Amino acid sequence: MSGPESEGVRQPVLVEDAFTRWVYGRPFFGGLWLTLGGAWILLTMKASVKVVLHVGMQGVAGYLLPTLMVLLGLLILFSPEQRLFYSITGVLISMATWVTSNLGGFMVGLLLGVAGSVLTFGWLPDQHRRVSRHERREQGGEAERPGTESLPGQAGPATDTAHAGMVAGTPQATQ
Repeated sequence: MSGPESEGVRQPVLVEDAFTRWVYGRPFFGGLWLTLGGAWILLTMKASVKVVLHVGMQGVAGYLLPTLMVLLGLLILFSPEQRLFYSITGVLISMATWVTSNLGGFMVGLLLGVAGSVLTFGWLPDQHRRVSRHERREQGGEAERPGTESLPGQAGPATDTAHAGMVAGTPQATQ
């Protein structure tokens, strides 16, 4: 048998399943972390009185804000078109849980919520691979060779001002 499988080298699979396409088509981990942060805060609201450090404004706000965090996280997962609004609202609500819900679920839920919101805010769909400065310099160096003509409207190779004046036939004084 000849081919890549006989040599022990496996070729990458080009076919992705539906779940993988769904995950990579949205800010999945941002929404997941925001949802988990809200769920964690809701769980710590049920902690025993000996564990609770800060009761805060016990009542509706203590349960409303983490519930909104869970809702915003799910909205990010299932409706990523409005991710900027959801992420800004999510970070503000996550910060507000510091006061209302056991110091933001003992800081764990607050940090999960803020990190998830920031990940969502920074997510860009269909973004091309980033090119490093080194690769850009190499591409630019290949495009501009010394002594080559440049197209009209584009900058040519860098030359000294006095040298450029001498090429034209009239000596110019450098300033």
